[in-house]
Amino acid sequence: MADTDKNASVEQDSAAQAGVSRRQFLTGFGGLGVGVVLGGSLFRGFLLPDEVVAIPASDGYLLVDSKKCQGCNTCMMACSLTHHGVQSLSLSRIQVVQDPFVAFPEDKSVLQCRQCPHPACVEACPTKAMHVDSETGVRTVDAAKCIGCQECVNACPFDTSRVVWNTADKHAQKCDLCKDTPFWNETGGADGKRACEQVCPVGAISFTTEIPLQSNEGYEVNLRDAGWAKIGYPIDDEGKINPATASAAH
Repeated sequence: MADTDKNASVEQDSAAQAGVSRRQFLTGFGGLGVGVVLGGSLFRGFLLPDEVVAIPASDGYLLVDSKKCQGCNTCMMACSLTHHGVQSLSLSRIQVVQDPFVAFPEDKSVLQCRQCPHPACVEACPTKAMHVDSETGVRTVDAAKCIGCQECVNACPFDTSRVVWNTADKHAQKCDLCKDTPFWNETGGADGKRACEQVCPVGAISFTTEIPLQSNEGYEVNLRDAGWAKIGYPIDDEGKINPATASAAH
């Protein structure tokens, strides 16, 4: 028993010296979408316990251009209508926030779920109501299993939680990339359409199947073309549109 404890201590020390935590390792592999079991014999004494199951990546991600956003809230209305059949800003899974004390064009923020590679909301859920969809990899909620503890809401690492509390039905909800939209006769997900993206009148919301950088710079992109520069909108530091998102520009 003493030898076992000693070995465990050595393994922990080795991991600490390497500067890589188990959470960091999972985040990296979750981002790559590796749904495999890694044998502990390869990494024992270096990074991992005996085995780890990596979290699959989402099939897609929403990107936004908050500077291009006009604050019309059309995306929010479309989200609540397609998911719930009612017009309700509080039921929207995407939120547009405007700060009246901040100057244009930094005054608006479009807050969308990032489908995090290592989702803290999924980890926090005690009933597995918040889970990773087996077909799409989207981090989503099974309302029937939700007990209303709001642990997922609190676990979201962003200042404004991307998990929304449904005050009408008393359960958590979040962006599912429109996979489950009973009030919309379109197919969502990576191979279909997303309501918010479809209705935005200025094209401030886009979609990608590539995993964004896990920072604001990865999810907040430049969707403006030269026409927007003519009316005073900043393009980017070099005065041109981001080539990575040029195809999505409006």
